[in-house]
Amino acid sequence: MIDGRSFAAGQAFLLSVKAHWTRVIYPAVRAEYEKSNDSFQKNVLYRYFCWLERHLQRFKYSGRYGLQPYHAQDRARFEASLAEAEVELREEMAFPQYYTAIDIHQHPGGVWSDPIAGFVYERGARSTTPLAGTRHKDLHERLTAAALDGRPAPQRMLDMACGFGKSTRPFYEALPEAEVEAIDFSAPCLRLAAREAQRAGARKVHFRQRDAASTGYPDASFDLVTSTMLLHELPPKAVERALAESARLLKPGGRMVHLDFLPGESEFERLIHFGHSRRNNEPFMEPLARMDLPALLGRLGLRNVEIRPFEEADGALAPGYRYWRFPWALISAER
Repeated sequence: MIDGRSFAAGQAFLLSVKAHWTRVIYPAVRAEYEKSNDSFQKNVLYRYFCWLERHLQRFKYSGRYGLQPYHAQDRARFEASLAEAEVELREEMAFPQYYTAIDIHQHPGGVWSDPIAGFVYERGARSTTPLAGTRHKDLHERLTAAALDGRPAPQRMLDMACGFGKSTRPFYEALPEAEVEAIDFSAPCLRLAAREAQRAGARKVHFRQRDAASTGYPDASFDLVTSTMLLHELPPKAVERALAESARLLKPGGRMVHLDFLPGESEFERLIHFGHSRRNNEPFMEPLARMDLPALLGRLGLRNVEIRPFEEADGALAPGYRYWRFPWALISAER
């Protein structure tokens, strides 16, 4: 039995090491790279940086005080708490092989195979990006502001791959009169998202188990289609299908906004990002970065295509920013 105090201490320790990795080791690795030669990948500090990234994530989920064993010991209570969730699930949901073949993020069994996976994923997301600096708006609140951006409020919107609902919540809070549809493969995550929306008093949000590449909604159903960290978890052909589906679902004048990871042309930035892809069991990050997304969106008949860096925290895009961060990018286009 893992008591709550030991679990909290264990996770806090891992988070403090992750913060040190982010704020101290990463800048030192970058400095080493800038004075290195072609053999940089043999650099001892760089190898230590890679080892820590891989194993801090493993310990977070599966170690002695890991998220999975801690939540599993209280499984009955967690599962019972989802009984109130109103969610549309498909009994014969067919998952693509790329979704089930690997434990994405090193999450044991993935986010789909265990009824309590939504709780584990939600807790894990709290310590994904330890940031340097002061208090800041949540990433998802920033995305909501960027997607709405002074435009007429959408009457109907779709949040693709909503996970446990963190990306959806700022939208249904900001748009209480809008019809909000949120979809995902993961039944455990959808149940948690629906439970939280009900507890928040949301009236017009619906969570459904559907494929972002083939949603089943009619043409021109939405004013706004969004996703957060979906595209980098899809192989290129699935990225093409998901973006084509986004375009199909937009009403004339509607807009899609997808937030994901796209490194710049810096060799160091790509080395770090593509290495993260391998170390964190996310094999499609590199293929996404090599796709010609503007050309793809253009072929889909979309206009005002824009791909730009996204500031996930105050100062994160400032010149000279020193700490590790994901290469966040906002991908938007209009019908």
